[in-house]
Amino acid sequence: MNCNDWIADFLASDPPRSKSLVVTIFGDAIVPHGGMVWLGSLIELLAPFGVNDRLLRTAVFRLAQEGWLGAQRDGRRSSYAITAPAMARFVHAYRRIYAPLNVHWDGSWTLILNGDGALDAAERSAVRKELLWEGYSVIAPGIMGHPAADGPALDELLKRLGVAGKLFVVQGKAMRQVSGRPLSELVADGWDLSGVAQGYDQFIAQFEPLLAALKSAAAADDAAEALTPQQAFVVRTLLIHAYRRVQLHDPQLPVELLPTPWPGALAYELARSIYLAVYAAAEQHIDATLRREDPAAPAAEPAFFDRFGGLT
Repeated sequence: MNCNDWIADFLASDPPRSKSLVVTIFGDAIVPHGGMVWLGSLIELLAPFGVNDRLLRTAVFRLAQEGWLGAQRDGRRSSYAITAPAMARFVHAYRRIYAPLNVHWDGSWTLILNGDGALDAAERSAVRKELLWEGYSVIAPGIMGHPAADGPALDELLKRLGVAGKLFVVQGKAMRQVSGRPLSELVADGWDLSGVAQGYDQFIAQFEPLLAALKSAAAADDAAEALTPQQAFVVRTLLIHAYRRVQLHDPQLPVELLPTPWPGALAYELARSIYLAVYAAAEQHIDATLRREDPAAPAAEPAFFDRFGGLT
């Protein structure tokens, strides 16, 4: 199977939904270039995925209604940009996606307690939903926890929900003087990782043939098999779209608390290898497409090249 066949098979068997695909493209391709895109350029970027003008307009309209995108008009042209409140969430989510799997456990847990019932029902529901998305688990009634919490991200989350100062946030370790159960056993009680592991296995099965095709084309130095910039962009987008769907359900537990072998480690290396192989050509397509409607569209920001441990 060559790369073109792989793209055709993927789009035929697992076509991405328009709205979710727009989110992927904004996070992977638009945010590094300033976070704003003209509608005509966005239509051009989505076209190779079979997303027509009508489907795209519906998708961006819904994302604007939900507060993710803001729209502006300049005469007969429209542009879309990630809103300021949504930008922090985009940056945090995509930092997770591209980050190396090197979180280690210091033996402690971060616990969030609603001890005296300071939150009302709506606040409790919102906090629970957001913390579960961040990979926390319900340790006991009124207590959620994680063994490798991201402090700044947690602080931003609580402030965004308007509950900063209403919850107890503590770190705890097992007392050496007391014979208790190992804190590592809380993982089995708090998380069922089987679904995440299955998602990673499916990702690996889908994308290993693509990496093999990319390596084969590179080894043969065959111009006929080489990806065009547009095809590289399609591959990069499908890669991150599929990886994002699995990775954002991963609770990001420390490596010491994960099953061995953990398929997330192989999935990360696979995603990194493919991204390194196609990102530069994909950037050519992104730059050209953005600058057709905006000659001043910025190149990728320096932080873009820190993805997957460094793009070289």
